[in-house]
Amino acid sequence: MIELLVVIAIIAVLVGLLLPAVQQAREAARRSACKNNLKQVGLAMHNYHDAHSCFPPGYISYGTRTGTGPAWAQIDPDTWDAAPGWGWASQLLPFLEQGNLIDQIQTELPVWAPQNAAAVAAKLPVFLCPSTSGGDEPFVVQDDAGNPLDHGNGPIRLGRSHYVASHGQESCWGDCGSAPTNIIFTNIYTSATTVISGVNGDVSKVADGPFYRNSNTSFRDITDGTSNTIFLGEHSSKLSEKTWAGVVPGAFTHPGFSTPENGPDAAATLVLVHGGPSGGELDITGTPIIHPVNFPTYHVGQMYSEHPGGGHICLGDGSVRFVSENISLVTWAELSSMGEGEIVGEY
Repeated sequence: MIELLVVIAIIAVLVGLLLPAVQQAREAARRSACKNNLKQVGLAMHNYHDAHSCFPPGYISYGTRTGTGPAWAQIDPDTWDAAPGWGWASQLLPFLEQGNLIDQIQTELPVWAPQNAAAVAAKLPVFLCPSTSGGDEPFVVQDDAGNPLDHGNGPIRLGRSHYVASHGQESCWGDCGSAPTNIIFTNIYTSATTVISGVNGDVSKVADGPFYRNSNTSFRDITDGTSNTIFLGEHSSKLSEKTWAGVVPGAFTHPGFSTPENGPDAAATLVLVHGGPSGGELDITGTPIIHPVNFPTYHVGQMYSEHPGGGHICLGDGSVRFVSENISLVTWAELSSMGEGEIVGEY
């Protein structure tokens, strides 16, 4: 009996030693698969640029400067987001061997058109990180109150993405439409603020990253250097829902869990995130917030990964790096902008 108990104890110790090793090996495989996904998407970005002489827009929206337009545009009165809404990832489909899916999509119609319902709900492995626990099935788009958004044809279901594009340091989600008169910029070195007025729906006056509403970024615009500019990164659906399809006017992304700093945000955050700081975005001490991957603000508009210790980013040159969640905040902000003249050190 004693010998049996000793054997059982030894087996228990060995299992206790083995399980963490197995888990680490599995996570290493998942992390490698995630990195490969981002690498493919980064390569598709460059192929898109070769074909169109620019990178895809963050998302396509009817270009209003007054908040008005034709009825078909379905302009959101607050954000001025409008049809057709197709996001950066949907425009990469021809370069990701998704020709069959492209054939099913009517791009002249909005993302939320019933004719596109089946296609935009497609599950695409290239946009899914295997380490994410928040789900990989299509999700129902919600309004500001958390109810299913309905544009006249019932709930809108979109295919998930665990990858997002960078808007830069600044964000311009709901604040480049009708409500604000001024946009506040914050200096990442001195915290000094300046104010710009007269945005009038032109997000290019605010965004300092490569992807935003109706962006038309090319290599010549990335004066900080493509190897020093974040293009893409991770966002787990454990924190909030993201999609490869695009943006639906009137939609809101809602956090999957609550913290003092996070809450719902406007439709652009279905496909975009930013690095901070952004006007009016302060912590409880009044300090401007810069939020690298996994930063505990847990905004729906930041990068978030379930890989231990950090997450992957894809830089403008197509390279993919794993960045520690403890990266210098200033360095992260420098990497987030594309043309502000910062000199990025080692990270």
